[in-house]
Amino acid sequence: MWRATFKALLANKLRLLLTALSVVLGVGFVAGTYVLTDTMNAAFEELFDQTTGAADVVARSSTAFDASLTEGSGGGGSEERQPFPEGVLDDVAALPDVDVATGDVQGYAQMVDPRTDEVIGGVGPPTIGTNWSELADQILDIRAGSPPAGPDDVVVDAATARTAELSVGDRIRILFQGPPREFTVSGIAGFGEADNLAGATLAVFDLETAQEVLEKEGVYDLINVVGRDGVAASELRASVAAVLPDGMEAVTSTTVADEASDTLKEGLGFFQTALLVFALIALFVGSFIIFNTFSIIVAQRTRELALLRALGASRRQVIVSVVTEACVVGLIASVVGIVVGIGIAIGLQGLLGLFNIDLPSTSIQLLPRTIIVSLVLGALVTVAASILPARRAGTVAPIQALREAEDAPPTRALIGRRLAVAVLVTGVGVAAILYGLFGAESNEATLVGLGAAVTFIGVAMLSPLAARPVAGGLGAPLRRLSIQGRLGRENAMRSPKRTASTATALMIGLGLVSMVAILAASLKASFDAALTETLKADYTLSTSSFTTFSPDVGERVAALPEVGVASAFRQDGFRVGDASSFLTAVDPATVEDVATMEVSEGSVSELGEEDTVLVHREVAEERGWSLGDEVPARFASSGDMPLTIVGIYDENRLVGDYVVSLDTYEGVFTEQLDAFVLVTGAEGVPLPEVADSIRAAVAEFPNVQVQDQAAFREQQAGFIDQLLALVTALLLMAIVIALFGIVNTLGLSIYERTRELGLLRAVGMSRRQVKRMIRWESVIIAVFGAVVGIAIGVLFGWALQQALRNQGVTEFVLPVGQLVVYLVLAGLAGVLAAIWPARRAAKLDVLEAISYE
Repeated sequence: MWRATFKALLANKLRLLLTALSVVLGVGFVAGTYVLTDTMNAAFEELFDQTTGAADVVARSSTAFDASLTEGSGGGGSEERQPFPEGVLDDVAALPDVDVATGDVQGYAQMVDPRTDEVIGGVGPPTIGTNWSELADQILDIRAGSPPAGPDDVVVDAATARTAELSVGDRIRILFQGPPREFTVSGIAGFGEADNLAGATLAVFDLETAQEVLEKEGVYDLINVVGRDGVAASELRASVAAVLPDGMEAVTSTTVADEASDTLKEGLGFFQTALLVFALIALFVGSFIIFNTFSIIVAQRTRELALLRALGASRRQVIVSVVTEACVVGLIASVVGIVVGIGIAIGLQGLLGLFNIDLPSTSIQLLPRTIIVSLVLGALVTVAASILPARRAGTVAPIQALREAEDAPPTRALIGRRLAVAVLVTGVGVAAILYGLFGAESNEATLVGLGAAVTFIGVAMLSPLAARPVAGGLGAPLRRLSIQGRLGRENAMRSPKRTASTATALMIGLGLVSMVAILAASLKASFDAALTETLKADYTLSTSSFTTFSPDVGERVAALPEVGVASAFRQDGFRVGDASSFLTAVDPATVEDVATMEVSEGSVSELGEEDTVLVHREVAEERGWSLGDEVPARFASSGDMPLTIVGIYDENRLVGDYVVSLDTYEGVFTEQLDAFVLVTGAEGVPLPEVADSIRAAVAEFPNVQVQDQAAFREQQAGFIDQLLALVTALLLMAIVIALFGIVNTLGLSIYERTRELGLLRAVGMSRRQVKRMIRWESVIIAVFGAVVGIAIGVLFGWALQQALRNQGVTEFVLPVGQLVVYLVLAGLAGVLAAIWPARRAAKLDVLEAISYE
């Protein structure tokens, strides 16, 4: 039996090649994700060790919780820790165990490209401003020029210098929390062999200048301490901690490096999870192709399997034989997938470089975990998909070896128990999705994902019921077009189970793509509705990527005589009890002039009182809060600080669930940067004149855009379209695998219909007509999969929109034009998928085909 198994493998190697390709692509995606993130982890761990290794101990303010959870939407690189007085440095430096102690500050400093007058960085990685110190030369490698020596000097990171084509002696403008300033590049630095720190930009000044421009006069953010020879880090930490005031802590440099590494790993964890989700979708799609392939191969090998049974092979041996074939295919494909994954990781690493995220030099990390997971996952998916075909193979009776070879009989419609099981599976999947969207309090994403997978399986089981009538309807116009179209239609209708299983993989891919398209259209419509209903402002000041910017912008605009009101909004994270949330800070005196909040209890004006908050009605009802109650708020830099509820509002699409005053915000957050500013023109001043005046006032801030409502809507729609394009591109892997499935099934069906094709050629059908017949069959199958997939995508999209109504997705939009385009593209994909099977069918020798069994 083992010899027969491996001979069968060799005999079907061409048939199994395309099956293996689906596993290769899916496993390659998984392995590439692990290799990339593991390589990034290793690279940055080495870099963090280098950047923190100059000091033995770091003194800093305490934080109430992990600051990485409360970082704002962009801007500076400082943690949410309160700065402390300069005098602390003198106390630390005077300790007998201390050799060197230096004070450092950090903050928001975004550089402007002098060639294009556009800002550099700020999207994702922070824009860091800091000071040169006695220990800086052990962290930074000055590659050109010299350290900053005066108030006009700045050292920039090598990646920024490369991007802006900067040289020593060039002038560069830098944006701060306060007014911008121009500096001379005195030096260009790197972190060892890396040109930047995880894509962050770096501007280094002398200490006095850094404290001035970062608004840290008289304070430090941290103290780096080096102990005398022979003093252990733990001993030094205890000595330093003993002289620190309340609210400060001393930690070893190893702890700082571990914290930085953990924060990075947390961020990479989301990145890794997102990529793995798309990789598992690709493997899930591939599993249907594997199932389909083995089902057809088993059907074609009925006589062979029956002969094995007649010669004494047991049902168990036949089942093990088929499963072994699948396991071997899965393992070989997984090994190839790991190699492909390394290539994918290298490609993604190069892609990150194009976005100015320069990784430190380190070797590619292929961990044992990656190899084990890839091999196990590839083998399990392949074996699991082969179990039902294997069991079917085990049911072949020995008597079937005596029958004449014949085409596989058409599959009967699902009836009785099988229909009940299919309906039950579909119902369970739909129930899991609905519970995850509307009822679950935890693991919502997992429930929705599992529910979607089960729903797709259920629909795949039910789809043979629809395959015959839908394929007949789709192919009806072809009956009058040509005899080839008529035959292609009848081929698609003849075996509804094969047609349905072939189309299932494409159904899944287009179902997910359609769902994303519907969600994107609904997001855009909801955002438009929110702007129409909540914005009273004539103009919006924001950045192109919605990162934060200097409050100096709003102050300059508010002082213009052409402007009636300029109201600033700031946003950041905090905790309510143990739950993370976001709040918005507003100016109580002007916010109602530029936005609608629909305050139903209390008033916005009461936000002028210290430590007060407005709460959205749904949050208040969920938590049982009313006017006068306290919100148990906690902030990273200031710890627990209850906020008294002075108002409850109904409209939260612009401001979120919690609103405080700018004064309260300044007391609990160390960094003061605006998220956006809403502006109305002065009475009687034409709006074009208002816009011109605003643009002139903010000309020094190239990161700030002045937009009316129409332009602002267009910008937000562009962000959503970019997200749609990214998700669709990641789902493209699954769609490509689905096309391989169509190629595979059609190719296998050529074997199945060898005699039939020979007879068609014998009665006069030309090679070209054979190709057209196969092509039309492929198009019908692809469009059938697209129709079912789009129908499922519409249902999923509606359910997701309904689940997100409370998060502001209030409008459901069906992008009909886009879905029609997907349908047309599916038909074109069917044409492409038919190229190889059609050529193969056309090349069959007529005499050999007629005599084929």
